[in-house]
Amino acid sequence: MPSKPQLHNAMWPGVVGKESDTDHPPIDLDRMLELTVNAEVNGQKFDGVDLWLFGPHMDIDGSEDEIKALCDKIAEKGLKIGSFVAPVWPGTVGGSSFGSEEDRKNFVLAVEKACRVGKIMNEHGARNCGIIRIDAADGPESWSKDAPGNTKLIAQTFREAGKVAADHGERLAAEGEICWGGMHSWKDMVDTLEATGMPETVGFQADLAHTYLYLLGVNAPEHALLQEGSSEEEFWAAYKKMTDALRPWTFDIHIAQNDGSVHGTGSHDKTGRHCQADDPNGKLDITKCASYWLKDHESRGIRHLCWDGCMFDNSILEDGKTWNTILDAMIKVRDAHGWD
Repeated sequence: MPSKPQLHNAMWPGVVGKESDTDHPPIDLDRMLELTVNAEVNGQKFDGVDLWLFGPHMDIDGSEDEIKALCDKIAEKGLKIGSFVAPVWPGTVGGSSFGSEEDRKNFVLAVEKACRVGKIMNEHGARNCGIIRIDAADGPESWSKDAPGNTKLIAQTFREAGKVAADHGERLAAEGEICWGGMHSWKDMVDTLEATGMPETVGFQADLAHTYLYLLGVNAPEHALLQEGSSEEEFWAAYKKMTDALRPWTFDIHIAQNDGSVHGTGSHDKTGRHCQADDPNGKLDITKCASYWLKDHESRGIRHLCWDGCMFDNSILEDGKTWNTILDAMIKVRDAHGWD
C-alpha cells in the first residue's frame, strides 16, 4: 500500500458536457494525459489518472492488446491507473437502473465490461487502486413517479452489478449527484445504499462539489440541512451530519470546489458546479471538508484521491495554471490527511 494516498487527475472532464461542433468539443485522452503530466508543484506531480471507459477516450470493447497498449502509453508517462467511470447510461452501453428489464440488464452489462477492462489493466500492472464508478443513469423526475418502487429497482440493479463486481475483485461506488434519481439527496442516497445492502461491494463516491448541494436540499428541499444565511457553526454541524451518514459507505473521494450553484453543459443535466480550486466564490474549505470524508479512510480501502473538474470550460482545462492550482490543493489535502 502506498505510504500516502496517491493523487490522481480525472480524465472525464475532457468528455462530460462536451459536444462536437461547439465551442467546447471533447478533449482527447492524449491531451488530457499531457496536461496531467505537465502539472508540477514544488517538484511534486500527479501520481495517476482515473479513466472514462467510453468514446472518444477509449473503446470499452477493445481487444486485450489494445487495452494493454493504452496501459503502456499511460505507464510511459509515469502515471498509474485508478478508478473507472463505467458507461452505465442510455445511449452508451447501459440503461436506466430503474427502467425496463432490458435497461437494467444493459446497466449490469456496462459494469461487466468495465470489470473486464479492470482485470486486463490489473494483470498488466498499470492499475494498482481504485473502484468502478456508477450512478442511477436516470433522473429524479422519472424516479419520483414511483419513489419506493424505483428505489427498489435501483437496489436490485445495483445488487446484480455488485455480484459481477465482487466476482472480479472490484467494488462499485455510486456518485451522489442531485441529477440522479434515488441519489439526488443525502437521505435518498443512504436509503438506496441500505436497500442495496452490499456495504463491502456497493458504496458511495463522495464529490465535495456535488455533496455541497446535498446540504442545500437542491432537488430535495425536504432533506436540506442548511438554510440561507446559516452560520459557520451551523454549516459544520450540517456537514458532520451528512458525512456521518454517508462516510461509512464511502469508497472513493473526489476533491473539488463549489460556489453553491448548479450547472449543466451539453447533454449533462444540471448538478453541482465544479469551480477552480482557488475560485474566490468557492464555498468550501477544501482541506477541512476532505477531513470529514477521510476519517477512518484506511478501514474503507481508500488508497487514492482524485480531482474532478467536470464541465470546466475548455479554455480553463487547457490552461496549465489550472492544473498546478488543483495539484497544490490536493497536496494540501494529502499532507493534512495522508497516512504512513
